[in-house]
Amino acid sequence: MPSEQKPAGARPAFQPSLKGRALRLLGQREHSRRELERKLARYEQEPGTLAQALDELQAKGYLDEQRAAESLVHRRAGQLGAARLRQEMQDKGLARELIDRTLAELKESELARAREVWQRRFGAPPAGAQERARHTRFLLARGFSGEVVRRVLGSDSTEDAA
Repeated sequence: MPSEQKPAGARPAFQPSLKGRALRLLGQREHSRRELERKLARYEQEPGTLAQALDELQAKGYLDEQRAAESLVHRRAGQLGAARLRQEMQDKGLARELIDRTLAELKESELARAREVWQRRFGAPPAGAQERARHTRFLLARGFSGEVVRRVLGSDSTEDAA
């Protein structure tokens, strides 16, 4: 009679429900519905149970797309420009109207945020064309627009332009 041996570090027999797993993820940070679907799909044993669990969490207010968008902006706006934030929100499955509305609130601070990111990274104006290109690529990769990058690199970093 063969005996089953569990490998070292094996999980206990108890497996949390889909709703329990979703709540644990939501307790760590806000997630969009698409994120939770992606993360929890492998644990769904019967088709439709994941959608039902997420519907219940949404009805109770535990899962909220608006909060997920605001949370993402709060966490990432100090590092990224609007283009990268838009991309991340789209990847998380947030609605276009919600993304547009959330990013519209950030538009006024885009230049100041870009200056701050640039200042943290470089601290001094580029010395030559090659270094200027490197600074430009850095800011563009962070999602700041070309116009904002030109204003950051084309002005004195101590200037308070709006």
